[in-house]
Amino acid sequence: MPALNAIADFADEMTAWRRHLHQYPEIGFECHNTAAFVVERLREMGITEIHEGIAKTGIVAIIEGQGAGPTIGLRADMDALPMNDESGAEYASTIPGRAHTCGHDGHTTMLLGAARYLNETRNFRGRVALIFQPAEEGGGGGEVMVQEGIMDTFDIAEVYGLHNAPDIEAGRIETRPGPMLAGVAEFKITVTGKGGHAASPHECIDPVAAAMQIGTAINTIVSRNADPIDQLVISLTMFEAGTATNIIPETAVMKGTVRHFKPELQDLAETRIAEICKGTGTAMGVEATLEFSREYPPTINDAEKTAFAAEVARELAGDDMVSDDANMSMASEDISYMLNMRPGCYLNVGQGIGPICHHPEFDFNDEIAPLGASLFARLVERAQPLE
Repeated sequence: MPALNAIADFADEMTAWRRHLHQYPEIGFECHNTAAFVVERLREMGITEIHEGIAKTGIVAIIEGQGAGPTIGLRADMDALPMNDESGAEYASTIPGRAHTCGHDGHTTMLLGAARYLNETRNFRGRVALIFQPAEEGGGGGEVMVQEGIMDTFDIAEVYGLHNAPDIEAGRIETRPGPMLAGVAEFKITVTGKGGHAASPHECIDPVAAAMQIGTAINTIVSRNADPIDQLVISLTMFEAGTATNIIPETAVMKGTVRHFKPELQDLAETRIAEICKGTGTAMGVEATLEFSREYPPTINDAEKTAFAAEVARELAGDDMVSDDANMSMASEDISYMLNMRPGCYLNVGQGIGPICHHPEFDFNDEIAPLGASLFARLVERAQPLE
């Protein structure tokens, strides 16, 4: 796997960092032990300017280069997912119901590796802001860090982030200018009827039947209301109702997600879901209430910074292992808040074909960590070279 020699030399140490983090996953903003581990490693490297407690457990650490220049931001997420680890690894999660099944342990390790190299070599002008972010998997830690002023406080001029990609061959790097990842909204529909005995449905108002009608209608929005040229995904992912086979429940609850690249498509989805709830509720005698929450905006890469990042990636991995016209994805990422504030680029680093992110058997491929760290480091050295 291509990597800077100085980073390849401590690859085993990076593996140890990553596997430690994998065993002790933390959720959302509660990344206290993870943040403490990161700070301890940074201090061992000799990095002294470390700002803690941003977005509760987020960190920004500063490395000074040689000579005046701008500040470049490098971002990694730290949080895990609320699910079990079924990887079977000897270093599997020690905490039931929590698992690093999206590879954020690897992202944190990549940034730590870059930090060690950059602090030792300082072969750049200006400064590097190392951004360790909590709560990417819901909660919008990226948004909170931006709201708390990191882009202005640390005078960050541009920002870059990496994500492992289990659907791409190991060592391949992919990105694209413009929209790369979708914006996301979440919705909850509560259907309230009149419960009773399942043997006497005529004495009840069945919320399950109404919810099923609502769900069927929602599934027609993309195919019948949105322009087929546009990208829109509406997925019903949760249905909760009932406690026994002989009871018609009082309520049924449905939840789901909306993915889009255009704000007007999110507007369309909200409007149509609300209309479907109102119309079906009237027709079937139930009350159907909608809660619609707009979450992360689309992740949009700056064209100039993306061309630059792809050029740097080609230097490391070779022309045939880099693509700058990757497909857009309906997944979402809250680095979008940082990229809305400053130009930059988000890139995927292939880790080899295997279980997808958020699958219980997913595990980060330690062999790509030196490549990710090297890419972070070379972005800095090429963006802010010494005179």
